[in-house]
Amino acid sequence: MGCSLCHEWKGKIMAYYVGLTDNPAQRKQQHGNPADWQQTGPFASEQAARAWEKQYVGKPGYLGGPGGEGWKYGYWYTVTPQTTQ
Repeated sequence: MGCSLCHEWKGKIMAYYVGLTDNPAQRKQQHGNPADWQQTGPFASEQAARAWEKQYVGKPGYLGGPGGEGWKYGYWYTVTPQTTQ
C-alpha cells in the first residue's frame, strides 16, 4: 500500500479510514460497502463532530480527508483493495 500512516497487524499492512457525513448509508456505498463499516453519532454539533474526527485523522494507522458531506455521523472502516477512499 505504501502508506506512511498505516500499521502492520499479523503481517498485513492496515489502515483505518475515518470520516464524517450526514448520510451514512450513501457514504458506505460510495466507499465500496466495507465489511467492517462502523459509525457513531449523531453528534450534537459540528464542533463535537470535528473534535471526534481530529482524535484519529493524521495519527498512525488512520486516514481521512474531505469528500463526505456533512458532520452528523462519524464512520470508520479498514482500508482494503476493495474499498474506495
